[in-house]
Amino acid sequence: MPPKTPRAWQRMLSGRRLDLLDPTPVDIEIEDIAHGLAFVARWNGQTRGDFAYSVAEHSLLVEELFTRKHPKAPVKWQLAALLHDAPEYVIGDMISPVKAAVGPGYGELDQKLIAAIHLRFGLPAILPKTIKAQIKRADNISAWMEAVQIAGFSEGEATKFFGRPDSELIKGLDIHLRPPVEVRRDFVVRHEALLKQL
Repeated sequence: MPPKTPRAWQRMLSGRRLDLLDPTPVDIEIEDIAHGLAFVARWNGQTRGDFAYSVAEHSLLVEELFTRKHPKAPVKWQLAALLHDAPEYVIGDMISPVKAAVGPGYGELDQKLIAAIHLRFGLPAILPKTIKAQIKRADNISAWMEAVQIAGFSEGEATKFFGRPDSELIKGLDIHLRPPVEVRRDFVVRHEALLKQL
């Protein structure tokens, strides 16, 4: 006979059992995050190229943009930028219209997961508002780049939704879609490099 309460945990490849309703830092592993994010497509997969543009690739770009814009920021905030979308390794990447349709439940779940992830890697459960805003700006710059380079938006349309980035800030940054295995590896390597600097 099936259980009366729906199952709210997921078995991760590391063997961890992550309770989505009550996530704890001990059930968070970077390898699970990197693997999941490398296979989650941004833009609902509606991007040009032979590979999906993954949340892991996006996260690497956001961390790069944050670091370029705030070169003197403590390493812990660079790590926070890298992990800003980490909950999506289990809940997926919902585009804004879907989040609006789902309602506040999505945001609550996201907040519980990000708090557990932050604590697992030595960050405060809730980021300071200024840091969160700086990471969000880097996220918007990344979204503008993605929209123009791989998602079929005109520059004007992308600017309307995400704001136009400083051309010097994005100089030399081009999006190249890669196999998930490469992105997963680079995400873990960057995470480890940042942890060593903490």
